[in-house]
Amino acid sequence: MEPTSAAEIAARLEETGYLSDEGLATVTFLALRMQRPLLLEGEPGTGKTALAEAIAAGLGLPLVRLQCYEGIDATQALYDWDFPRQILHLRALEAAGGTNDVTEAEKSLYDERFLLARPVLAALQQAPAVLLVDEVDRADDEFEAFLLEVLSTYQVTIPELGTVRASTPPVVVLTSNRTRELHDALKRRCLYHWIDHPAPAREMAIVRSRAPEISAALTEQVVAVTQGLRAEGGLQKPPGVAETLDWARALHHLGTTELDLATASATLGALVKYREDGERVRQALDRMLRP
Repeated sequence: MEPTSAAEIAARLEETGYLSDEGLATVTFLALRMQRPLLLEGEPGTGKTALAEAIAAGLGLPLVRLQCYEGIDATQALYDWDFPRQILHLRALEAAGGTNDVTEAEKSLYDERFLLARPVLAALQQAPAVLLVDEVDRADDEFEAFLLEVLSTYQVTIPELGTVRASTPPVVVLTSNRTRELHDALKRRCLYHWIDHPAPAREMAIVRSRAPEISAALTEQVVAVTQGLRAEGGLQKPPGVAETLDWARALHHLGTTELDLATASATLGALVKYREDGERVRQALDRMLRP
């Protein structure tokens, strides 16, 4: 059943381990109620993709993910034909004595049995579903225009089969790390929300919710260091919530109950992913954790 308030969607997200603030819960509720795509922007690791996963889990809907990248085109998002199976089908027809009706033989090749549904078509076919269009800023302008058309009508036309229209518009979540500015036309089609890094209290709550096996004391130390690194700036990629969780879990697996410089330095691979950042973080940890 669809949530009837922002508080209810927040509660459903929380049941999946995703903690949203009031602004995010409200815009998510409105996107559901108004059947509008939700465009999320923010630094990597702030929970944009995780929100789509949580919406799907909270509403009990299948999640269909489209990962965007440079050079992606409509075919890779919509559908393709299974050529090997089509060839086998032709050989089967020949082995069975063939057919004199060439038109019928060609028509039989474009049956739904041979259709490979890519994410956008799969989401329309499976609706109600959640369609995650991840990192849409990596795709080029032409693909963005294609998405705009699909999200306006929730239907696609396959020349050999006809039009496929979603019986219920899918819940669409688009994420962007803002590597380039998206076009106004796409933004106008969507509701928009910027997800920032969480404040200390909320980040602690997120870690406690997603990794309850980690002690409160260690969680507090990990979050304090992560927040301090973000505040200092200068890192090529500041740690997101995902990295905070990874680091806390790594420390927990080593049996760490209290953060110290040696263990923190040995586990930095869970927190930062650039060699230059590793050096900067080691210097910062020396200041932060020095007795």
